Amino acid sequence: MKFSADVSSDRSKSRKAHFSAPSSIRRKIMSAPLSKELKAKHSARSIPVRQGDEVLVVRGTYKGREGKIVQVYRKKWVIHIDRVTREKVNGATTPIGIHPSKVVVTNLKIDKSRQAILDRKNSVKKTKQEVSTS
Repeated sequence: MKFSADVSSDRSKSRKAHFSAPSSIRRKIMSAPLSKELKAKHSARSIPVRQGDEVLVVRGTYKGREGKIVQVYRKKWVIHIDRVTREKVNGATTPIGIHPSKVVVTNLKIDKSRQAILDRKNSVKKTKQEVSTS
């Protein structure tokens, strides 16, 4: 069912918009859910991943592996985690790309802008609760 006349529900148009999205939009799409403790602490469900965050892989072959994000590879829609690597035939190690939706953020690298995002998300939630209770 279509809700907005301004937005297309055509599958091919949606896919084109997704895969040809610029880096600024890919950042937001490449968000990962927060762990239960962080969710309770920051009252936010997910946040765009960044280098330095600690994550736990919850799906796929590398399920259960934990590590720090080494690189956010927006062009390929994956993140590289420090302990998730494989050895090539010539002996070199190479990072394995994992989609951010398949990990859970266990520890955030917080700076001023990241804190502002969390504060903004928290304030939106509080105002929605106040509106629903009154």
